[in-house]
Amino acid sequence: MMNRTLMAGALAVALLSACSKSQPVAELPRPVVVQKLALSPVVAGALYSGEVRARYESDLAFRIGGKIVERQVDVGAVVKPGQLLARLDPSDAGLAAEAARAQLAAAQNELAFAKAEMTRYQDLVARGFVSRSVLEAKETTFKSAAARVEQARAQATVAGNQAGYTRLVADQPGVITAVAAEVGQVVKESAMVMKLAREGEREVLIAVPERRIAALRKAGQVDVRMLNEPETALQGRVREIAPSADAATRTYAVRVSIVDAAPSVQLGMTANVILPDAASAAGALLVPSTAVFEHQGASAVWVMVAEGELVKPVLRPVTVRQYREDGVVIAAGVQPGETIAVAGAHRIVAGQLLRPVPRAVLAGVRAGG
Repeated sequence: MMNRTLMAGALAVALLSACSKSQPVAELPRPVVVQKLALSPVVAGALYSGEVRARYESDLAFRIGGKIVERQVDVGAVVKPGQLLARLDPSDAGLAAEAARAQLAAAQNELAFAKAEMTRYQDLVARGFVSRSVLEAKETTFKSAAARVEQARAQATVAGNQAGYTRLVADQPGVITAVAAEVGQVVKESAMVMKLAREGEREVLIAVPERRIAALRKAGQVDVRMLNEPETALQGRVREIAPSADAATRTYAVRVSIVDAAPSVQLGMTANVILPDAASAAGALLVPSTAVFEHQGASAVWVMVAEGELVKPVLRPVTVRQYREDGVVIAAGVQPGETIAVAGAHRIVAGQLLRPVPRAVLAGVRAGG
Protein backbone atom coordinates (compact mmCIF):
# COMPACT_ATOMS: atom_id res chain seq x y z
CA MET A 1 0.00 0.00 0.00
CA MET A 2 2.85 2.32 0.91
CA ASN A 3 4.60 1.63 -2.42
CA ARG A 4 1.49 2.53 -4.40
CA THR A 5 1.17 5.83 -2.54
CA LEU A 6 4.81 6.75 -3.26
CA MET A 7 4.45 5.90 -6.93
CA ALA A 8 1.31 8.01 -7.23
CA GLY A 9 3.09 10.97 -5.62
CA ALA A 10 6.08 10.66 -7.92
CA LEU A 11 3.81 10.51 -10.97
CA ALA A 12 1.96 13.63 -9.83
CA VAL A 13 5.24 15.53 -9.39
CA ALA A 14 6.41 14.44 -12.86
CA LEU A 15 3.17 15.61 -14.46
CA LEU A 16 3.34 18.98 -12.73
CA SER A 17 6.95 19.40 -13.85
CA ALA A 18 6.04 18.59 -17.44
CA CYS A 19 3.18 21.07 -17.39
CA SER A 20 5.40 23.82 -15.99
CA LYS A 21 8.06 23.27 -18.70
CA SER A 22 5.51 23.50 -21.52
CA GLN A 23 4.31 26.97 -20.49
CA PRO A 24 5.82 29.66 -22.88
CA VAL A 25 7.96 32.45 -21.42
CA ALA A 26 6.58 35.95 -22.12
CA GLU A 27 8.79 37.76 -24.70
CA LEU A 28 9.80 41.34 -23.89
CA PRO A 29 8.87 44.01 -26.50
CA ARG A 30 11.73 44.72 -28.91
CA PRO A 31 13.12 48.26 -29.04
CA VAL A 32 12.59 50.39 -32.12
CA VAL A 33 14.32 53.69 -33.00
CA VAL A 34 11.70 56.36 -33.65
CA GLN A 35 11.61 60.02 -34.61
CA LYS A 36 8.87 62.61 -34.33
CA LEU A 37 8.25 64.39 -37.62
CA ALA A 38 8.68 68.15 -37.82
CA LEU A 39 9.12 70.64 -40.64
CA SER A 40 12.81 71.39 -41.11
CA PRO A 41 14.34 74.61 -42.52
CA VAL A 42 16.75 72.41 -44.48
CA VAL A 43 13.86 71.31 -46.70
CA ALA A 44 14.02 74.34 -48.98
CA GLY A 45 14.49 72.80 -52.40
CA ALA A 46 16.90 70.64 -54.34
CA LEU A 47 20.08 69.72 -52.46
CA TYR A 48 23.51 68.98 -53.94
CA SER A 49 26.58 67.92 -51.99
CA GLY A 50 30.05 69.11 -52.89
CA GLU A 51 33.53 69.89 -51.64
CA VAL A 52 34.83 73.21 -50.37
CA ARG A 53 37.63 74.54 -52.56
CA ALA A 54 39.55 77.73 -53.07
CA ARG A 55 38.41 79.91 -55.94
CA TYR A 56 41.97 80.18 -57.22
CA GLU A 57 44.17 77.07 -57.37
CA SER A 58 47.62 76.97 -58.97
CA ASP A 59 49.73 74.05 -60.16
CA LEU A 60 53.31 74.73 -59.04
CA ALA A 61 56.11 73.30 -61.19
CA PHE A 62 59.81 73.74 -61.86
CA ARG A 63 60.70 75.68 -65.00
CA ILE A 64 63.54 73.24 -65.73
CA GLY A 65 63.90 69.49 -65.34
CA GLY A 66 66.05 67.76 -62.78
CA LYS A 67 66.26 65.61 -59.67
CA ILE A 68 64.51 66.77 -56.52
CA VAL A 69 66.94 66.89 -53.61
CA GLU A 70 64.79 68.72 -51.06
CA ARG A 71 61.10 69.21 -50.23
CA GLN A 72 60.20 71.41 -47.28
CA VAL A 73 56.39 71.30 -47.15
CA ASP A 74 53.67 68.65 -47.00
CA VAL A 75 49.97 68.64 -47.78
CA GLY A 76 48.13 71.13 -45.57
CA ALA A 77 51.10 73.43 -45.06
CA VAL A 78 50.30 77.15 -44.95
CA VAL A 79 52.85 79.02 -47.07
CA LYS A 80 53.79 82.65 -47.65
CA PRO A 81 55.02 84.40 -50.82
CA GLY A 82 58.69 83.68 -51.48
CA GLN A 83 58.80 80.64 -49.18
CA LEU A 84 61.00 77.78 -50.45
CA LEU A 85 58.92 74.69 -51.22
CA ALA A 86 61.34 72.34 -53.01
CA ARG A 87 64.76 72.36 -54.65
CA LEU A 88 66.41 70.56 -57.58
CA ASP A 89 70.02 69.39 -57.80
CA PRO A 90 71.79 72.65 -58.84
CA SER A 91 74.97 71.02 -60.24
CA ASP A 92 74.08 70.99 -63.94
CA ALA A 93 72.43 74.41 -63.86
CA GLY A 94 75.46 75.85 -62.04
CA LEU A 95 77.88 74.44 -64.59
CA ALA A 96 75.78 75.80 -67.44
CA ALA A 97 75.82 79.24 -65.82
CA GLU A 98 79.62 79.14 -65.44
CA ALA A 99 80.04 78.09 -69.08
CA ALA A 100 77.83 80.96 -70.21
CA ARG A 101 79.85 83.45 -68.14
CA ALA A 102 83.09 82.10 -69.68
CA GLN A 103 81.68 82.53 -73.18
CA LEU A 104 80.74 86.10 -72.32
CA ALA A 105 84.27 86.83 -71.12
CA ALA A 106 85.73 85.39 -74.34
CA ALA A 107 83.39 87.46 -76.47
CA GLN A 108 84.31 90.61 -74.54
CA ASN A 109 88.02 89.91 -75.17
CA GLU A 110 87.36 89.49 -78.90
CA LEU A 111 85.41 92.76 -78.87
CA ALA A 112 88.28 94.60 -77.19
CA PHE A 113 90.77 93.25 -79.76
CA ALA A 114 88.47 94.13 -82.68
CA LYS A 115 88.03 97.64 -81.32
CA ALA A 116 91.79 98.13 -80.99
CA GLU A 117 92.34 96.88 -84.57
CA MET A 118 89.68 99.19 -85.91
CA THR A 119 91.20 102.20 -84.12
CA ARG A 120 94.68 101.37 -85.43
CA TYR A 121 93.49 100.99 -89.03
CA GLN A 122 91.55 104.25 -88.79
CA ASP A 123 94.88 105.98 -88.03
CA LEU A 124 96.60 104.13 -90.91
CA VAL A 125 93.87 105.16 -93.36
CA ALA A 126 94.18 108.77 -92.20
CA ARG A 127 97.90 108.62 -92.99
CA GLY A 128 97.28 106.90 -96.35
CA PHE A 129 99.18 103.73 -95.53
CA VAL A 130 96.23 101.35 -96.20
CA SER A 131 93.15 101.45 -98.33
CA ARG A 132 89.64 102.29 -97.10
CA SER A 133 88.38 98.76 -97.86
CA VAL A 134 90.73 97.28 -95.26
CA LEU A 135 89.32 99.64 -92.65
CA GLU A 136 85.76 98.65 -93.58
CA ALA A 137 86.64 94.99 -93.00
CA LYS A 138 87.97 95.83 -89.53
CA GLU A 139 84.83 97.81 -88.76
CA THR A 140 82.69 94.81 -89.81
CA THR A 141 84.75 92.55 -87.55
CA PHE A 142 84.19 94.98 -84.65
CA LYS A 143 80.42 95.05 -85.18
CA SER A 144 80.30 91.24 -85.32
CA ALA A 145 82.29 91.02 -82.07
CA ALA A 146 79.92 93.48 -80.42
CA ALA A 147 76.93 91.38 -81.52
CA ARG A 148 78.56 88.23 -80.14
CA VAL A 149 79.04 89.99 -76.80
CA GLU A 150 75.33 90.85 -76.63
CA GLN A 151 74.46 87.25 -77.54
CA ALA A 152 76.80 85.84 -74.88
CA ARG A 153 75.45 88.29 -72.30
CA ALA A 154 71.86 87.18 -73.01
CA GLN A 155 72.86 83.50 -72.80
CA ALA A 156 74.62 84.16 -69.50
CA THR A 157 71.48 85.84 -68.17
CA VAL A 158 69.32 82.90 -69.23
CA ALA A 159 71.76 80.42 -67.68
CA GLY A 160 71.79 82.44 -64.47
CA ASN A 161 67.99 82.47 -64.38
CA GLN A 162 67.88 78.71 -64.92
CA ALA A 163 70.23 78.25 -61.98
CA GLY A 164 67.63 80.12 -59.93
CA TYR A 165 64.85 77.93 -61.33
CA THR A 166 66.18 75.02 -59.27
CA ARG A 167 64.29 76.58 -56.35
CA LEU A 168 60.49 76.24 -56.27
CA VAL A 169 58.98 79.07 -54.22
CA ALA A 170 55.40 80.09 -53.46
CA ASP A 171 54.22 83.08 -55.44
CA GLN A 172 51.01 83.59 -53.42
CA PRO A 173 49.90 82.99 -49.83
CA GLY A 174 47.81 79.87 -49.44
CA VAL A 175 47.64 76.19 -48.51
CA ILE A 176 49.32 73.23 -50.20
CA THR A 177 46.50 70.86 -51.16
CA ALA A 178 48.45 68.23 -53.14
CA VAL A 179 52.03 66.98 -53.56
CA ALA A 180 52.87 65.02 -56.71
CA ALA A 181 56.65 64.47 -56.35
CA GLU A 182 59.05 63.24 -53.71
CA VAL A 183 62.74 63.69 -52.92
CA GLY A 184 64.87 61.67 -55.33
CA GLN A 185 62.34 61.81 -58.13
CA VAL A 186 63.40 63.18 -61.53
CA VAL A 187 60.82 65.59 -62.90
CA LYS A 188 60.37 67.22 -66.26
CA GLU A 189 60.03 70.94 -66.73
CA SER A 190 56.48 72.25 -66.16
CA ALA A 191 55.39 68.93 -64.55
CA MET A 192 53.15 69.63 -61.54
CA VAL A 193 54.96 69.18 -58.25
CA MET A 194 52.45 70.78 -55.85
CA LYS A 195 49.01 72.38 -55.92
CA LEU A 196 48.50 75.67 -54.10
CA ALA A 197 45.06 76.87 -52.99
CA ARG A 198 45.23 80.61 -52.57
CA GLU A 199 43.83 82.45 -49.60
CA GLY A 200 40.60 84.37 -50.04
CA GLU A 201 37.24 83.36 -51.43
CA ARG A 202 35.94 79.86 -50.81
CA GLU A 203 33.50 78.01 -53.05
CA VAL A 204 31.71 74.68 -53.31
CA LEU A 205 32.09 72.46 -56.37
CA ILE A 206 28.91 70.48 -57.09
CA ALA A 207 27.59 68.30 -59.93
CA VAL A 208 24.12 69.25 -61.21
CA PRO A 209 21.88 67.39 -63.69
CA GLU A 210 20.85 69.14 -66.87
CA ARG A 211 17.23 69.66 -65.82
CA ARG A 212 18.29 71.88 -62.91
CA ILE A 213 20.73 74.11 -64.82
CA ALA A 214 18.05 76.59 -65.90
CA ALA A 215 16.86 77.03 -62.30
CA LEU A 216 20.43 77.58 -61.14
CA ARG A 217 20.99 80.27 -63.76
CA LYS A 218 17.92 82.15 -62.53
CA ALA A 219 18.70 81.76 -58.82
CA GLY A 220 20.16 84.92 -57.38
CA GLN A 221 21.24 83.29 -54.14
CA VAL A 222 21.45 79.77 -52.77
CA ASP A 223 21.92 78.41 -49.27
CA VAL A 224 25.14 76.65 -48.30
CA ARG A 225 25.15 74.45 -45.21
CA MET A 226 28.27 72.74 -43.91
CA LEU A 227 27.89 69.07 -43.08
CA ASN A 228 29.25 69.62 -39.56
CA GLU A 229 26.88 72.59 -38.98
CA PRO A 230 23.66 71.75 -40.89
CA GLU A 231 21.54 74.29 -39.02
CA THR A 232 23.75 77.26 -39.98
CA ALA A 233 22.89 78.72 -43.38
CA LEU A 234 25.59 80.54 -45.35
CA GLN A 235 24.90 82.79 -48.29
CA GLY A 236 26.00 81.38 -51.65
CA ARG A 237 26.16 82.70 -55.20
CA VAL A 238 26.40 80.66 -58.41
CA ARG A 239 29.65 81.86 -59.95
CA GLU A 240 30.34 79.44 -62.78
CA ILE A 241 28.48 76.72 -64.68
CA ALA A 242 30.49 74.41 -66.93
CA PRO A 243 29.61 74.87 -70.62
CA SER A 244 29.49 71.10 -71.25
CA ALA A 245 28.46 68.01 -69.28
CA ASP A 246 30.84 65.42 -67.92
CA ALA A 247 31.15 62.51 -70.36
CA ALA A 248 30.77 59.86 -67.64
CA THR A 249 28.17 61.30 -65.24
CA ARG A 250 26.32 63.59 -67.69
CA THR A 251 26.23 66.29 -65.03
CA TYR A 252 27.48 69.86 -65.13
CA ALA A 253 30.18 71.14 -62.78
CA VAL A 254 28.92 74.20 -60.91
CA ARG A 255 30.98 76.43 -58.64
CA VAL A 256 29.09 78.23 -55.88
CA SER A 257 30.93 81.03 -54.08
CA ILE A 258 30.41 81.30 -50.31
CA VAL A 259 29.84 85.02 -49.80
CA ASP A 260 30.21 85.13 -46.01
CA ALA A 261 32.52 82.18 -45.38
CA ALA A 262 33.55 81.90 -41.72
CA PRO A 263 37.09 80.89 -40.67
CA SER A 264 35.67 77.49 -39.73
CA VAL A 265 34.98 76.74 -43.41
CA GLN A 266 38.11 74.82 -44.31
CA LEU A 267 39.28 73.40 -47.62
CA GLY A 268 38.11 69.85 -48.32
CA MET A 269 35.04 70.02 -46.08
CA THR A 270 31.70 68.69 -47.31
CA ALA A 271 28.95 71.23 -47.91
CA ASN A 272 25.36 71.04 -49.13
CA VAL A 273 24.10 73.59 -51.66
CA ILE A 274 20.32 74.07 -51.52
CA LEU A 275 18.50 75.60 -54.46
CA PRO A 276 15.50 77.61 -53.16
CA ASP A 277 12.20 76.14 -54.34
CA ALA A 278 9.27 77.30 -52.23
CA ALA A 279 6.69 75.40 -54.30
CA SER A 280 8.35 72.01 -53.88
CA ALA A 281 9.14 72.64 -50.22
CA ALA A 282 5.53 73.41 -49.22
CA GLY A 283 4.26 70.64 -46.96
CA ALA A 284 7.35 68.47 -47.44
CA LEU A 285 9.07 66.60 -44.64
CA LEU A 286 12.67 65.42 -44.46
CA VAL A 287 13.05 61.93 -42.94
CA PRO A 288 16.07 59.62 -42.65
CA SER A 289 16.60 57.41 -45.67
CA THR A 290 16.46 54.31 -43.43
CA ALA A 291 12.82 55.08 -42.58
CA VAL A 292 11.52 54.61 -46.13
CA PHE A 293 11.20 51.15 -47.71
CA GLU A 294 9.43 49.55 -50.66
CA HIS A 295 6.14 47.69 -50.06
CA GLN A 296 4.24 46.17 -52.97
CA GLY A 297 5.91 48.49 -55.46
CA ALA A 298 5.31 51.70 -53.49
CA SER A 299 7.19 53.66 -50.85
CA ALA A 300 6.04 53.31 -47.25
CA VAL A 301 6.97 54.02 -43.64
CA TRP A 302 5.97 52.61 -40.26
CA VAL A 303 3.86 55.09 -38.25
CA MET A 304 3.93 54.38 -34.51
CA VAL A 305 0.62 54.47 -32.58
CA ALA A 306 0.97 54.81 -28.82
CA GLU A 307 -0.21 51.88 -26.70
CA GLY A 308 0.58 53.09 -23.19
CA GLU A 309 4.36 53.05 -22.79
CA LEU A 310 4.69 50.92 -25.93
CA VAL A 311 3.90 51.60 -29.60
CA LYS A 312 2.20 49.63 -32.33
CA PRO A 313 3.44 50.00 -35.96
CA VAL A 314 0.98 50.85 -38.72
CA LEU A 315 2.00 50.65 -42.38
CA ARG A 316 1.57 53.98 -44.17
CA PRO A 317 2.16 54.53 -47.93
CA VAL A 318 3.97 57.81 -48.69
CA THR A 319 4.78 59.93 -51.71
CA VAL A 320 8.50 60.60 -52.13
CA ARG A 321 9.44 63.92 -53.72
CA GLN A 322 13.23 63.64 -53.69
CA TYR A 323 16.00 61.33 -52.52
CA ARG A 324 18.90 63.35 -51.10
CA GLU A 325 22.14 62.64 -49.31
CA ASP A 326 20.73 63.98 -46.03
CA GLY A 327 17.51 61.97 -46.24
CA VAL A 328 14.26 61.58 -48.18
CA VAL A 329 11.80 64.41 -48.83
CA ILE A 330 8.22 63.15 -48.36
CA ALA A 331 5.47 65.16 -50.01
CA ALA A 332 2.40 63.25 -48.73
CA GLY A 333 1.40 60.35 -46.50
CA VAL A 334 2.56 61.57 -43.10
CA GLN A 335 2.03 64.73 -41.09
CA PRO A 336 4.21 66.79 -38.71
CA GLY A 337 3.83 65.51 -35.16
CA GLU A 338 3.51 61.85 -36.11
CA THR A 339 6.18 59.38 -35.00
CA ILE A 340 7.80 56.96 -37.43
CA ALA A 341 10.37 54.17 -37.21
CA VAL A 342 13.74 55.25 -38.58
CA ALA A 343 15.73 52.00 -38.27
CA GLY A 344 15.10 48.31 -38.91
CA ALA A 345 11.97 48.93 -40.97
CA HIS A 346 12.22 45.55 -42.74
CA ARG A 347 12.13 43.63 -39.42
CA ILE A 348 8.95 45.24 -38.10
CA VAL A 349 5.67 43.32 -38.19
CA ALA A 350 2.35 45.15 -38.26
CA GLY A 351 0.52 45.07 -34.95
CA GLN A 352 3.40 43.94 -32.73
CA LEU A 353 4.10 45.94 -29.61
CA LEU A 354 7.48 47.67 -29.56
CA ARG A 355 9.42 49.74 -27.06
CA PRO A 356 10.18 53.19 -28.59
CA VAL A 357 13.71 54.64 -28.37
CA PRO A 358 13.92 58.27 -29.57
CA ARG A 359 16.59 58.81 -32.21
CA ALA A 360 17.96 61.86 -30.39
CA VAL A 361 18.49 59.82 -27.21
CA LEU A 362 20.30 57.11 -29.16
CA ALA A 363 22.53 59.69 -30.88
CA GLY A 364 23.40 61.20 -27.49
CA VAL A 365 24.36 57.79 -26.08
CA ARG A 366 26.61 57.08 -29.07
CA ALA A 367 28.29 60.48 -28.80
CA GLY A 368 28.91 60.00 -25.09
CA GLY A 369 30.21 56.44 -25.49
